[in-house]
Amino acid sequence: MLRGMTPRTACARHPPPNEPFGAGLIRRGLVARSGPDYVDLFFDVCGLLLHVDLVCQMLDQARFGPIARCYPWAVLAASRVSVHAAASNRCQMPTFRHGLGVNADWRQAAHACLEQLGRGGGTLGFLYATDYFAADLGLILEEMKEATGVAQWVGTVGMGVIASGRELFDEPALVAMTGDLDRNAFRVFGSLRSTDEIGASTLRCAGGETNFAVVHADPTNVEIAALVSALAGKVESGFLVGGLTSSRRLNPQIADGITEGGVSGVVFTEDVAVATRLTQGCSPIGPKRTITECQRNIILSIDGKPALDVMREDLGERLGKDLNRIGNQIFVGLPIRGSDTGDYLVRNLLGIDPQSKLVAIGELIQQNQQVMFCRRDLDSATEDMNRMLASIKKGLFGKPKGGVYYSCLARGPNLFGRKSEELGLIRDSLGDFPLVGFFCNGEISHNRLYGYTGVLTLFV
Repeated sequence: MLRGMTPRTACARHPPPNEPFGAGLIRRGLVARSGPDYVDLFFDVCGLLLHVDLVCQMLDQARFGPIARCYPWAVLAASRVSVHAAASNRCQMPTFRHGLGVNADWRQAAHACLEQLGRGGGTLGFLYATDYFAADLGLILEEMKEATGVAQWVGTVGMGVIASGRELFDEPALVAMTGDLDRNAFRVFGSLRSTDEIGASTLRCAGGETNFAVVHADPTNVEIAALVSALAGKVESGFLVGGLTSSRRLNPQIADGITEGGVSGVVFTEDVAVATRLTQGCSPIGPKRTITECQRNIILSIDGKPALDVMREDLGERLGKDLNRIGNQIFVGLPIRGSDTGDYLVRNLLGIDPQSKLVAIGELIQQNQQVMFCRRDLDSATEDMNRMLASIKKGLFGKPKGGVYYSCLARGPNLFGRKSEELGLIRDSLGDFPLVGFFCNGEISHNRLYGYTGVLTLFV
């Protein structure tokens, strides 16, 4: 990357007059694309890392010709000059290590994990344990700190945890990953439990403004959706990734110590290079429609017709005739207003009233809001997973240094199979590299909560 061409030095904080459409995205360190891909987000270790194929699209003279005149450095990237290699020569790339342990005794599980981690040091750790160890998470954290010398950690518990190519679900297990990032390029923050606390918080890192965050949230806080949205507004890119704790026991999160009740995690400056994508687990089976009458979470009519009649129409003859068969198969999709990527939130179908022809869903809704019915099945989830992996792979200049993956509880062994098939798709596409995560009670991407999705973030 050319020296001095970071988003803050190349451009003013506010857009210049007559800024061309799309240039603001480049200026903020975020490049969006149209079509089926949900998000392309890249940050170079010394500035902005541009995916050259995306820049070529944005320099299409029919729509984005002015960008070439306002931002000639973008043309350099679009000409497929490897700016990343030049940046790598100036800035030390972080290295990551990871390990896993499976044992009913947390001490034995931690020992096995530490043996794989080794003693290479590091500055930041990610720790995830299954909920079997929820009550012992504080003891596990102290053991990891003492043995590795890594003082700063983030993480939580889940009903399943994730390591490279492995899914450990509903069994006593833990996974950990450490990285030697620049201490000035990140900051761990404790649990923020209200939007007022977020508004009053200062999340600036020692090395500059925060640009991106990995977060974990307590599902018992009823304001979590609002907290996620508010926290996204505190980082320059507006992007968070992470998940909600999933546990049949306690709901602890890790932010250097044990915390709970809100949102916690780690923020990064633009000096930490990441790439992130989201994959849906449900696919639409009908067109986008409009809610014409509703009460709270109950849909009375769609497109001026009884809601249940419209649902039957979209389900087709086989499922529409026998609604007893749609459990765990059919869901409701709510397209995100203003999204140019076709993104949507998936919510549960809570119930139907055959006599009144009403449909109840797991979300508060409004009149004139768009809605569509979706199907959850292995084929559509696998297809979208492969699409996501192909998309993120295009932007890589080599194997990822490390990564975190947050997947819905309804995915993994409950959808792809019990032989770690979901993580196998990542390994087959991107190769073996340090990767950890957990199965969530809700996934976080950008500024909102999702369901039935997988959120992959790579340190590149």
